[in-house]
Amino acid sequence: MIEILVVGSVALDDIDTPFGQARDALGGSAVYFSAAASAFASVGVVGVVGSDYPLDRLRALKGRNVSFDGLEVREGTSFRWAGEYDYDLNSRETLLTELGVFGEFQPTIPEPFRGASLVFLGNIDPTLQLDVLNQVDEPKLVLCDTMNYWIEGSREELLKLLERVDMLLVNDAEARELSGDYNLARAASWIRDRGPKYVVIKKGEHGAILFGPDGVFFAPGYPLEEIFDPTGAGDAFAGGLLGHLARADRIDSEELRRSVVYGCAMGSFACEAFGPDRLIGLGVAEVAERVWAFHEMTRFERLTVQP
Repeated sequence: MIEILVVGSVALDDIDTPFGQARDALGGSAVYFSAAASAFASVGVVGVVGSDYPLDRLRALKGRNVSFDGLEVREGTSFRWAGEYDYDLNSRETLLTELGVFGEFQPTIPEPFRGASLVFLGNIDPTLQLDVLNQVDEPKLVLCDTMNYWIEGSREELLKLLERVDMLLVNDAEARELSGDYNLARAASWIRDRGPKYVVIKKGEHGAILFGPDGVFFAPGYPLEEIFDPTGAGDAFAGGLLGHLARADRIDSEELRRSVVYGCAMGSFACEAFGPDRLIGLGVAEVAERVWAFHEMTRFERLTVQP
C-alpha cells in the first residue's frame, strides 16, 4: 500500500558550488522528495525519463520503500538541469535546462497509487497538477509546489488548482508575486482565501513559516557549519513534512507544526552533500537527533507577566 504519491521530475543535474561540483547527479523534485519521505513512509513516484537514464542508480531508493511503477521510460533524452551557486547559496544561476521527454509529460497514475492518503504535486504545469487530482481518490491532504514561471505564465490555471489543494508550498518571492502583496502575512491570507487551508512559505537557510486556521508557526533553519549543495532542499522539506504526517497518521495543528520541523530537518540534510545521497543514507536515529536539536534550539520556559 502506497502511503504518499509524488508526481514530478526525475532528472540529471550538473551542479557547481564554491565547495565542489557534481556531474550527472540524480535530481528532480520527485527524487529529492521521495528520498526524504521514504525515511518515514512508502512512496509512489510518477514521472518520465528518457532511454538514456541510469535506472540502476535508483536501486537505493527502491530499497527504501519507494516504488517507481509510475515512472515511464520513453525513447529520447531525460530532463537535464545545470546550475551554479555563489557563496550566497540562496540564489543560483541556471546554466542549462533541457526538458527532453519531460517536455511532453502527461501523468498517468497507476491504480495502486490512486488511493494514497497524501499527495505531493511537484513543480510542474498546473494543468498537469489538476489532471493528477482528477485521477486520485480522496487523499487526506494535497500539498502543491509551484514557481514564478507558472505564476507568471499560467496564472488562471494555477488559481483553479488552488481551489482543490490543501496546502501550498512557496518561497517568499513567489508568495508576494502570486498575491501582489509584499507583506507575507497578508500574502498568505490572500492565498488561503483562494482555497488552500494552509500555506507554507520557505525561507531557505532561515527556515519556514506555516500559516493556517490555528495561527502562525515558524521553524528556524538548522545552523549547518558546512553546506555543499542546496539543490533539492525545498523538495526534501516537502518530503519530511508529508513523511511525518504519514507516520503520525493524523493531521491536526500539533502534528502540522511538528511536520514543518521535520521538513526543515530533512531540508538541512539535503544540503550536506551533492545530490540526494545524504538523504538516501539517512537512518531513523540521525533524523530523530536533528529534530531534537530543533527542539532544544527553540525551547524556552513560559514567561509569567507580572501585573
